[in-house]
Amino acid sequence: MSAAITAAPALLPAQVSLSTVVDLAQRNSTNVRIAEADLQKATAALAQAHDAYIPNFAIGSTIGYSHGFPTGQPSVGNAAMQSLVLSYSQRQYIKAAHAGIDAANLSLKDAREQVALDASNTYIELDTVNNELEAMHQQEAFANRLVTIEKERAEAGVDPLNDLLQAQLTAAQLKLKRLHLETRAGVLASQLASLTGLPTGSITPDRASIPEIPTISAEDSPRSLPGIDSASVLARSKQIQAKGDDLLWRRPQIGFGATYNYDSDALNNYSKFYKDGSFTPNNISFGLQINVPFFDFALRAKARQSAAEALRAKVEAEQAQRQNDVQISELTGSLRELDTLAEIASLKQQIASEQLHSVLAQLELGGGSASGPGAQPQPSPKMEQLARIDERQKFQESLDAGLELSKARLGLLRALGHMQDWLNELHGK
Repeated sequence: MSAAITAAPALLPAQVSLSTVVDLAQRNSTNVRIAEADLQKATAALAQAHDAYIPNFAIGSTIGYSHGFPTGQPSVGNAAMQSLVLSYSQRQYIKAAHAGIDAANLSLKDAREQVALDASNTYIELDTVNNELEAMHQQEAFANRLVTIEKERAEAGVDPLNDLLQAQLTAAQLKLKRLHLETRAGVLASQLASLTGLPTGSITPDRASIPEIPTISAEDSPRSLPGIDSASVLARSKQIQAKGDDLLWRRPQIGFGATYNYDSDALNNYSKFYKDGSFTPNNISFGLQINVPFFDFALRAKARQSAAEALRAKVEAEQAQRQNDVQISELTGSLRELDTLAEIASLKQQIASEQLHSVLAQLELGGGSASGPGAQPQPSPKMEQLARIDERQKFQESLDAGLELSKARLGLLRALGHMQDWLNELHGK
């Protein structure tokens, strides 16, 4: 019982800043953790390539019995050491491993930026939907008031029944839209919970924590994207790896080895075969092993395979760059349209607001019915509710247009490689 009471406050909604949400999303992201694991793997691969020049050391025992002349080297104890001394291929493998680490670092940065973009879009959209829901509740109240007015006017025979039905239809449509917004808010809350690892519904967006998204275009010093840079560096790493595999069957290789054995005469009667008494239990050997490839089709085939993989990686990097260029072009074109649509929606909202103020002012001043040709009808409570509903509708449309514009701007920031600028501004907020 006490545990449930203790956990209950964690489920209550609380305002969480966008920077906190982005940080939590980056820590919780599986893609980021996979990229971190790839970086650890690349670091280990570099250490493995370097360690080939460091002598290894192993001890063991091969105790056994043989009849006749001892076969092999059965020994009470043995120790062995070996290392690489000279390899033209290994130098290429070390270079390839360094490039692999660079590619992994860039891939990690790209994953973190993508998570930041997803979290920012979801957070901003949830904040927008919450604002729309607030306006929707107001709009529903106005619609219900309109239904009451129309019912009274229909009963009094002032308005036809069709006006009442139209008001009821408007109220039902607004209810449906509210349900749609509530469903969307629930989905966004679940997405934020999945991104951050926090309980669903525990995050309330803080509008003040959202910095203004800078206006940017394709002409504003585009930078390379970490994901594309990672693909290019990875392609270079595979090319270096392929060169190392090619040198493996073209160049000699030198290694160092040393072995110590402690042999027991009691096990295999070594002294029986050393009549001059030269048998000694302590035996050591060391020297260089030189391998000169002369006829090895397997190594040549492996070199061709590595070259093909390097070519594929290079083509994939070029393809990613072309796709990003196309995305920049598409976002630039749609951004101009969305900017204009947002301006139009804002102007419509301002016009609706002014019309509402005019209706409210005329209702407050009162006055007789309008007369004369072309005269405007005297405002009524029915016209007031219609003006209020229209103003709230235009307000929501303005919020929708602003949301789409914000998403397009963030997408273009990401495609142009300026996402880090947004993150710096976000954390400085």
